[in-house]
Amino acid sequence: MKIKLLGIVFVLAAFVAAGNAQSVVVTGKKITYNRPKPISEYKKTFTINYPKIKAATPVLSKKIEAAASYEKAFGFTLKEELGEIQWLETADYEVIYNKNGILCLSLFIEGSGAYPSSSTKYVVVDTNTGLKQTPANLFTNLAGLAALAKKQQKTEIATAIKEIKADKTNEEPNPEHLFENADFKIKDLNDFSVDDKGVTFHYDYGFPHVIQGLQPAGEFKFTWAQLKPYIKNGGLLSRMKG
Repeated sequence: MKIKLLGIVFVLAAFVAAGNAQSVVVTGKKITYNRPKPISEYKKTFTINYPKIKAATPVLSKKIEAAASYEKAFGFTLKEELGEIQWLETADYEVIYNKNGILCLSLFIEGSGAYPSSSTKYVVVDTNTGLKQTPANLFTNLAGLAALAKKQQKTEIATAIKEIKADKTNEEPNPEHLFENADFKIKDLNDFSVDDKGVTFHYDYGFPHVIQGLQPAGEFKFTWAQLKPYIKNGGLLSRMKG
């Protein structure tokens, strides 16, 4: 009897583990919206490619889709874009990671006001709960983790300044001032992505449009081995510690 019970427990544990390691099916649904009162010939329409999710249940699918909302990520509404704002031209996404119960998407929007611009945000979702993950959900010692990212940032800034000064076509006489406000803090951990290799924290230096070509990538990468001391036990990433 004990052997049978142990066998049942083993099967149940394997089933739970498989459920926790699930991926979801992500397909795009592209919708083109027509503005009732376009302010110009180029503002008649805008197109959004929505990530449509097929998870274990319809309710869970909807929760994941809500967590990956363009409007939440970028702070706009369809009503505004169909009305007076009229900035958006395109919204699209890319699946970065979809394994081990983790879905990571990059969300991209592009539009124009006084000049064209674009923005990218990253969303990490627990596919078992449908909840968007935050650094506080996933990591311990956020101050220490931010300090590690800031160390990488200092190296990136030093390299960028050196490259800008070496570029004879550059007309920026004092590139140091471009980074006066660059200071990676705990709040900057919020924009992160997950892949097979580890976690990348993304930072926007906010360069003016006319010199955005000089802006560094602002990508601070950490392997799973490097992150092991900071990953919260029982959190979504704890299974990635190895």
